[in-house]
Amino acid sequence: MNLYRGATALFGVAFVGIGIALLVVTAARGGGAVGYVMGVLFAALGIGRLYLLRTRTPRG
Repeated sequence: MNLYRGATALFGVAFVGIGIALLVVTAARGGGAVGYVMGVLFAALGIGRLYLLRTRTPRG
């Protein structure tokens, strides 16, 4: 695994973690549409990035 793929995987996992944390904090503080939407979007960003990293064929 080269540096690009490792960094991309790390950022994908970090975005999923941030999304889950946003959802948990929003739920613990009584909710709010913006918090839930941002949490879902961050988690989706991370999952999508990891999915693309896994399915993409390496060049060369």
